[in-house]
Amino acid sequence: MGVRLRTTLTATAAVAAALCLASIALFAALDSSLTASTKELAANDAKEQMRHLKAESGPGDAGDGKGMVPLLGKGAVPPGGKGPMPGSAATGKDDGPPVPDEAVLVVRQTFETEDGPVTVLGKASKAPALAAMTTLRNLLIPGVPALLAVVALFTWLAVGRVLRPVSAIRAKVADITAHGLHERVPEPDTRDEIAALARTVNATLDRLQTSVDAQRQFVADAAHELRSPLAILRTRLELARPAEKQLATAALDDVARLQSLSADLLLLARLDAGEPLSRAEELDLAQVVAEEAVRKRPRPDVHVYLDLTPDLLLNGSADQLRRLVANLVDNAVRHASTSVHVTLTSPGDHAVLDVVDDGPGIPPEHHTIVFDRFTRLDHARTRDTGGSGLGLPIARDIARAHGGTLQVVPHSPGARLRAVFPLSGRSVAYPLGDLAVRARV
Repeated sequence: MGVRLRTTLTATAAVAAALCLASIALFAALDSSLTASTKELAANDAKEQMRHLKAESGPGDAGDGKGMVPLLGKGAVPPGGKGPMPGSAATGKDDGPPVPDEAVLVVRQTFETEDGPVTVLGKASKAPALAAMTTLRNLLIPGVPALLAVVALFTWLAVGRVLRPVSAIRAKVADITAHGLHERVPEPDTRDEIAALARTVNATLDRLQTSVDAQRQFVADAAHELRSPLAILRTRLELARPAEKQLATAALDDVARLQSLSADLLLLARLDAGEPLSRAEELDLAQVVAEEAVRKRPRPDVHVYLDLTPDLLLNGSADQLRRLVANLVDNAVRHASTSVHVTLTSPGDHAVLDVVDDGPGIPPEHHTIVFDRFTRLDHARTRDTGGSGLGLPIARDIARAHGGTLQVVPHSPGARLRAVFPLSGRSVAYPLGDLAVRARV
């Protein structure tokens, strides 16, 4: 459950509790006030009845001998027998529509007269009070949920507006990779905690970029500085005297390995720096794959089979793409038992390059770590068969530099590495006998 939803639910629940308590208090206060008003009306009615009684009765006729004046009985008469009492049914006067007994409030008041105390019963209708309570209830029942809905809506919108910079920061941080450390998260103009968070994240990215740039520069400088001494050493070994030829030949293998390693490190440093593709041009990917895949390799017993779709145009660097194909094929030949199959297809607007070998394969738990630098699986750690652990990382970085991907696809037996590249245009197939020739339009 997100912060926005939790905040909305919490605010709505708090307002709902407050409204419930306020409604209960309002009902209690209104009921108490209306009851007091009704009692006051009944008391005034009793006083009015007593005033009429005194006006219409003579001295000594103010009671029924027991000090009680039954004002509410039908046909009741005041003491002295001088006619029906005011407000009784015997007067012939209609004081309004009949009111049920439960809707009438009756109060008893005692007045002092010359003949002694007289008790008068006053009445007042509860209908106005009940109507007021009903009206309030009819307003609150739909009004409270509607108010809660408005509170929830405004809370949802307000929290969303507050969290919008956080979402922008999160999205930007998710897009920043090791190749894009120069990018920064947006800093809102507000002076709140979110703006402080954005400034902290940008400061952290500044320090991280400085550290990574220093590391990349060190690798590039070291690889560059090693090239000249290694070239001189190789030249001297190649010019060794015949008596030292056997020792020089073994040393030449080590020098060649060091030269390859330094070249790989230098290429990785350039790829990490995000340098523009060298000599980028529109080229035929099938031609690049064919030229590099058929090159002779140390294991002549492993056959490389090609199945390529021609005329797949791609914008990129021919040198880097050749390096990608060479690394993939070299890796497959190194681990294959008898054969390697290289296929190039074009499903849609992408080119798909698959390199499949029939070797021991790559366990599923290693499908990701094989692209880590200097990583070699256990069966490939020997000096003679194992590489430097940079071939697949370099191939992946080259694929990414061309807007593509490189990953291990589950395959049995053996391993399948798949590189996907976006094409520079749309490809259409024209059947020509048993061959599908692809052209650009």
